[in-house]
Amino acid sequence: MIPLTALWLPVSLSAVIVFFASFIMHMVLTYHRSDYRKLPDEDRVTDAMRSAGVTRGPAYFFPYCSFKEMKSAPVIEKMKRGPVGLLTVLPSGPPAMGKNLVQWFLYCVVISIFAAYLSGRLLAPGTAFVQVSIWSGRSWVVTFKHLADSVIYAALTAGTFGWLWPKSL
Repeated sequence: MIPLTALWLPVSLSAVIVFFASFIMHMVLTYHRSDYRKLPDEDRVTDAMRSAGVTRGPAYFFPYCSFKEMKSAPVIEKMKRGPVGLLTVLPSGPPAMGKNLVQWFLYCVVISIFAAYLSGRLLAPGTAFVQVSIWSGRSWVVTFKHLADSVIYAALTAGTFGWLWPKSL
């Protein structure tokens, strides 16, 4: 068993590597630019949301129903009529990119800490590089793009852990 403190370097470096890889994927390469589309008649839709009192917070699911109501005729009819969706409302105003980037980096660190904790419990010092591998309603195209990103992030994290795995304690 390897203590988490012995894995601080792969944790930190894999978070940095994944952070910069995500920057390249989203800002340099162009394949994520088509992930979102403009709402039809956007002004009318956002005016209606504002007048209905839609605010940021937990995600909205529509048409909303309780678990018991899911199979009721009115809910099934609403689902058939559509639209059916999941809506996340962000704070009003320009995006806080600095805050978002810090949160994304901290998320990368947390994921690396979990990967370090689990692999440190399962793998011994000196484990071979190849064995040290840490591996929602969107369109299939977007889902596959995110899957490809995840594979790249996982490979970068696994490569960093394999490279920096302790030889002995």
